Amino acid sequence: MNKPHNFSAGPCILPDSVLQQAAASLINFDGTNLSLIEVSHRDKNFEAVMDQARQLVKELLGVPDGYQVLFLQGGASLGFLIAAYNMMGDRKYPAYINTGTWSAGAIKEVPFAGGATANVIASSQDRNFCYIPKNYTIPTDSDYLHITTNNTIEGTQFHHIPQTSVPLVADMSSDIFSKVIDVSQFDLIYAGAQKNMGPAGTTLYIVKEDAMARRSLAIPTMLDLKKQYEKESMYNTPPVFAVYVSMLTLQWLKNLGGVSVMEQMNEDKAHLLYAEIDRNALFAGTADAEDRSRMNVTFVLNKPELEKEFDQLWKDAHISGIRGHRSVGGYRASLYNALPQSSVQVLVDVMKHFETKFG
Repeated sequence: MNKPHNFSAGPCILPDSVLQQAAASLINFDGTNLSLIEVSHRDKNFEAVMDQARQLVKELLGVPDGYQVLFLQGGASLGFLIAAYNMMGDRKYPAYINTGTWSAGAIKEVPFAGGATANVIASSQDRNFCYIPKNYTIPTDSDYLHITTNNTIEGTQFHHIPQTSVPLVADMSSDIFSKVIDVSQFDLIYAGAQKNMGPAGTTLYIVKEDAMARRSLAIPTMLDLKKQYEKESMYNTPPVFAVYVSMLTLQWLKNLGGVSVMEQMNEDKAHLLYAEIDRNALFAGTADAEDRSRMNVTFVLNKPELEKEFDQLWKDAHISGIRGHRSVGGYRASLYNALPQSSVQVLVDVMKHFETKFG
């Protein structure tokens, strides 16, 4: 099968070996002669999957003692509200940094958490979110500070995590496991699986146990992270297939050498593509160079009238998923963990060929 070079922003490319194991599990899971999606989540075979998935998160990210790892449902969009509910203190005035569509979505959910008000302490909206704000002040009496570490639509990324004395919350949906992080800097990390970890359907939460003691709101049961970790992500039926594929992907990452190895691979892929964008007069990056995302490379044609010709070239090269988000246009190449550098090279070669024809 001539599989396309898949630059989709999410759901994203997954390792072939993971897809093969996942497909087999739908017929015969763990030698049970039952499909993964028809066994009880209380079956010891699936309980072992959940335990292993949580343990792999701890191992790969170096999660310290005093944190709980959860695999829940609802996507990061529900995580916007879950974060607010679980991290809100008495003041009900959390700080947010607005760096794009998804952080704006998180800000929008804050009033539903007990009538709280989001304090947007910095924003890059003035330039269409093409940079990460700097030189802002974080009020020390904030309930927490929320950031979106990577902005899939706008192609920017925090390369330096804010240093703050207030609890730090991060939506890491599109760069979790792509680089080494210090989990101890955060009170809560949440991330949808469908970028670097697995298929859509489950969301990872890494929550500091002490953070639960500071919250002031009564929380609906299904949104209460304390109740969820007391039940080890099994308060209700979990998304078994998404958790299983996430476990396989994390095992693949471990076998590859872990997050530090993957970080270097991702840096190499990003450097290869950004170097061509900067060299080739027919293209321009849309994010400020110092804040460019290593996960989502956004760019435009300097000659928009040649869009049809460029589109035909990359389609002929079996490239898929590089159209920019409908809200911003242009192009976006997502370089998630499972995308091989050879696919990036194919795109670069197409851009070079385009230059020879139309430059």
